[in-house]
Amino acid sequence: MTHNRSDRLPQVPPPAHPDKRKEPLPWQRPKPSDEDPDAPERVRRIIASPSYRLAEEDQTFFERDEARGLRLQVEYLKPELLLRDCGISDTIVVYGSTRIPEPAAARRNLEALRQAVGGGAGDADSARKLAVAETTVAKSHYYDVARAFGRLVGSSPEGSRSRLVIMTGGGPGIMEAANRGAFDVGAKSVGLNISLPHEQYPNPYVTPELCFRFHYFALRKMHLLLRAKALVAFPGGYGTFDELFEVLTLVQTRKIKPLPIALVGESYWRQAVNWDFLVEEGVIDKEDRELFWFAETASEIWDGIRHWHRASGAPLTAEP
Repeated sequence: MTHNRSDRLPQVPPPAHPDKRKEPLPWQRPKPSDEDPDAPERVRRIIASPSYRLAEEDQTFFERDEARGLRLQVEYLKPELLLRDCGISDTIVVYGSTRIPEPAAARRNLEALRQAVGGGAGDADSARKLAVAETTVAKSHYYDVARAFGRLVGSSPEGSRSRLVIMTGGGPGIMEAANRGAFDVGAKSVGLNISLPHEQYPNPYVTPELCFRFHYFALRKMHLLLRAKALVAFPGGYGTFDELFEVLTLVQTRKIKPLPIALVGESYWRQAVNWDFLVEEGVIDKEDRELFWFAETASEIWDGIRHWHRASGAPLTAEP
């Protein structure tokens, strides 16, 4: 005799609702006031206490000195995961002054200053400001060079596949120009801003989902180099020198693998740093002077980076 298979199945109850219950559990209702008139207020105070907040939602807790290690971990992990999610594996890092605007803006600033002092140099302070503004106009062509370089990288076969992207500190000036060049050709680019005591805005040409803000300079520096396939340093001040010399030291000591380093604007860099003097004084070796080269145009920078990678046998971009 055969039986229908369904006849032998036990009585299976329907699946429980994933969220709701027919009857609430005891802890889903606060102690009623008819059992203790003061209970509702006590519960309210308990829930409002900072200790009751989830640790991940407790900003005050995260800002304690003892939680610095956690903040460092989180600040490393967030950009790491988001860059990975976006497929960003290789970058060309561009440093340079935030005070070098595009040429038209530099000329407007100079003209406004001239009008403010009545066409003359005036006192010594006004004369100094005019001289600086004139120098800034002369240096503003570097904005165009950085922008052209961003276009070259963004429109290259590697850049058009988003395997190789421009990465900057996310601010104005030279960094804006490099991001803007990538933006001009529809390529992605990264900006790593830093949180400072005064308000700071990212430049408008960074890809929104690739713009990050850091509290710790150390973590920002790390992310600037983690994927770097080249470093391009334009004329700049303390910040540019800080980043450049840190990379030179890391390469000199082989703490990181050598990478191509281009200094844009030979006349600026030779006046700013007497490299040959450092060699002659014996504080660096001749081979340390050979860790970088000078370039003037976007094509010289790009061709130099490609030549360096061909000579080293290391691919410019990682395989997909």
